[in-house]
Amino acid sequence: MYRGYLPFFIVLAQATGSLAKTVTYDWNVTWVLASPDGFTRPVIGINDEWPCPKIEADVGDLVTITLNNKLGNETTGLHFHGINQVNTNSMDGAVSVNQCPLPPDHTVKYKFYADEPGTYWYHSHDMGQYPDGFRGPLIIHDPDDPYKDEFDEEVILTLTDWYRDQTPTLMKAMIDPNNTQFAPPLPNSTLVNDGGDGHISVEAGKTYRFRMINWSAMFSTFIQFGDFDMDVIAIDASYVKRQSVKQLRISAAQRTDVLITIPEDADKNYPYLVVLDVNQDFASKNPPRPIRFPFNVTGMLVTDDDKDKSGTVEIKKFEPFDDATFAPHDDEEVYGPVDRQWILNFDYCFDVNRYPRACFNETTYIAQKVPALYSAASLGENNTQTEAYGQIGAFVAGYGEVLEIIINNNNDAIHPFHLHGHQFQVLARPASDSGNWSADVEINNLPPKRDTMAVNAKSFAVFRIKADNPGVYLFHCHVEWHVEMGLTATLLEAPDKLVNYTIPQDHLDACDAMGIPTTGNAAGNEEWDDTDGFVTVPPTEYTG
Repeated sequence: MYRGYLPFFIVLAQATGSLAKTVTYDWNVTWVLASPDGFTRPVIGINDEWPCPKIEADVGDLVTITLNNKLGNETTGLHFHGINQVNTNSMDGAVSVNQCPLPPDHTVKYKFYADEPGTYWYHSHDMGQYPDGFRGPLIIHDPDDPYKDEFDEEVILTLTDWYRDQTPTLMKAMIDPNNTQFAPPLPNSTLVNDGGDGHISVEAGKTYRFRMINWSAMFSTFIQFGDFDMDVIAIDASYVKRQSVKQLRISAAQRTDVLITIPEDADKNYPYLVVLDVNQDFASKNPPRPIRFPFNVTGMLVTDDDKDKSGTVEIKKFEPFDDATFAPHDDEEVYGPVDRQWILNFDYCFDVNRYPRACFNETTYIAQKVPALYSAASLGENNTQTEAYGQIGAFVAGYGEVLEIIINNNNDAIHPFHLHGHQFQVLARPASDSGNWSADVEINNLPPKRDTMAVNAKSFAVFRIKADNPGVYLFHCHVEWHVEMGLTATLLEAPDKLVNYTIPQDHLDACDAMGIPTTGNAAGNEEWDDTDGFVTVPPTEYTG
């Protein structure tokens, strides 16, 4: 807990009018054999089962997960994607940032408050593990949901690319000097609900809230429910004004909540189509390679199990609704004036050993010895010195400042970018080939909010947040392969409020078991500017 702060549990209790409950999960992280696309391979599951289970809570609840690493051959860690972690930054789960890697046969406990409702998900933030299966839904229900009277039932629909090789094998092939074109691994298939048949039982006359989650390692998915309208009511963890659409493109890590109504006179089953977008830029008029859509799944809204379930959906053109144009449900205007601006230019690069990397501002991210939060907690007034954190792309924003984040995507592909700890406002996200940002660009003064946004090829995006959530938060591309290549930067938000931040003892014990220092700068040195021991060159052998 931050010193001098009103305990967050009390704040939530006051806000909700009653004491909230504690939701508890006890998990062993284990290897499981699974064949979601017909090919059997090891996956990472929970308590010897896969797909991984759902976390479910109500706004105001305390969520507690006891995580015991029983993998045997890999470390791990658990991130709760989209959860703000207000006053619980040590629970954000990003290894080498908010915690040390959890070694085999060790246990840590994660505790956080469900402060905001929404469709979230959890996943490992270590060793590129979530494409190996370590991911699951996280749903925070809202007693004051503005749409609670508009639907009858909820359905979770997960979308993903799928690889038959495990992450270490894929990464060793990608992060190799011979990969001079920065080619990523390509999937073997696409999955709905991690290998389910895509059949969803529905009833005539009912309206369903579909909580759709894309937890792909890399690729976006198009989805269309035949001729039905999808009424979008939330994106990531932010309500929007109800918007009818026919087709959506959901990028890796994004979530979209939609309402779909089954006709009162339904006398058949209704197909829907999920298409994996493996293209660099599906809308490009001059693509670097031919546009193709080799992986798709036809699911079915089943009103009668005895009726035909072989229908298809024909899509002549992919024209998804522009998700930068949703209107915020709360009508909150753009934050301003801007106090600080963080400009990040993305492109591929090579490290000093000519290994392919991904860079912000011509610098690739290199994980250091001491987790950045631990340095912020132990360096006193010097925790604002970005050089103390090593090559992690650190940037400082003061408490209460309005921070504008600008991404210039110099690559010829669309990339999804994610910020931990916030739902940011999306002020601008123009079409591909719009070039880099300039000060005179037109912005949306009533912008939607979300935590992950696709930035178009050879174009830019403008985001804003209020720096009111002290902590150390990653900003990164949510293509997992690009995270492994170093496409990450670090926001030090209100570091003055992190001085003497208390790290839970079981988290410190995990560091001790790994021989990792827990105080000092990036190398564990007491003096902030003592760079002896900093990691300055990415490893040439991939270990995650």
